[in-house]
Amino acid sequence: MTNMDYYELLGVDRSADTAEIKKAYRKLAIKYHPDRNPDNPEAAEKFKEISKAYEILSDEEKRPLYDQYGEDAFKAGGMGGGGGGDPFDIFNSFFGGGSPFDSFFGGGQRRPSPNAPVDGDDLRYRLEINFEDAVNGLEKTIEFDRMSVCMECHGSGCAEGSKNVTCRRCGGRGQVGVSQGFFTVMHTCPECNGRGVVPEKKCRECGGKGQVKTSRKVSIKIPAGVDTGNRLRVSGEGEPGLRGGQDGDLYVEIEVREHEIFQRDGTNIYCEVPIDFPTAALGGKIQVPTVCGKTDLEIPPGTQTGDKFTLKEKGMPSLRGGRRGNHYVSVFVEVPRGLKSEQKDLLRKYAETFASPSTRSEEHPKYASFWDKAKEFIGLD
Repeated sequence: MTNMDYYELLGVDRSADTAEIKKAYRKLAIKYHPDRNPDNPEAAEKFKEISKAYEILSDEEKRPLYDQYGEDAFKAGGMGGGGGGDPFDIFNSFFGGGSPFDSFFGGGQRRPSPNAPVDGDDLRYRLEINFEDAVNGLEKTIEFDRMSVCMECHGSGCAEGSKNVTCRRCGGRGQVGVSQGFFTVMHTCPECNGRGVVPEKKCRECGGKGQVKTSRKVSIKIPAGVDTGNRLRVSGEGEPGLRGGQDGDLYVEIEVREHEIFQRDGTNIYCEVPIDFPTAALGGKIQVPTVCGKTDLEIPPGTQTGDKFTLKEKGMPSLRGGRRGNHYVSVFVEVPRGLKSEQKDLLRKYAETFASPSTRSEEHPKYASFWDKAKEFIGLD
């Protein structure tokens, strides 16, 4: 960068005032900033040149020396002292200690502190339980993998005798720019994970991460009444925080296996119960299995397939406390198969007792109603 005309670099006249120089520098610095031009060495060099030009021309003491002696005034042994400040420091100082790309793309974040605490991530664990366990609740020990602080380096990531150094990839900023058309979007640096520093020599145990994967066992209490989709939060059992950050939480996601005879809707239980023909016709008492145990159910005479009965508060317990749900019973009349000869004879005699239309209408009202409607439709007498 020898024999450069700083005024020409910034695109201003030699008579330009401080405001014009600042305006020109702002425009060019944003245009050639490395965050907007990743992996572009020419832009990086241009950024250094315009930063040096601005440093000199914006200084009331250095600008007159430059006007009189040129760059020679700032070379080793020259009269005016140094003029080679860090271009990023000049840029950040100009924009008030931060980058305009931070506020535009990254929410106004400043350069991260390498010692800033980082909270641990939450973990999720899918747990399948039996229907009976959902009814009664249980205590269960689960085992899962999570990260733990490396005992070799005590979480520093550095090998013994080593230390953290500035990350080369992001230059210590903790973020790198990814060009997307005209814009550059800032992302956390994958090399240092946003810290801005990396181990000079990585710990052999954790590979510089400061954490190692370990197996963890935790006992959890599953309350009665849980259902598929419910989540249980176990505080502090997620990934550990770094540098004093809070540990994440463990979320246990419940899935309840389907039951062979019970269906569930919230706290209510539904089931279908078979009854024999004599009980359906004459009525009687049957036993119904519920989640609370066996319960007696009175079947009235003339019960039909599909009739429904309610057993109040014989359903699932509520997670919020209070009353249990109901148990809804739907019955179906099971017609016997493989009748013996005497049973068939009895049924034939029974059938003869309501062979007349009037008797059939009284004993089988649905049957009579069906054929009355059918006759109207097909025009039969």
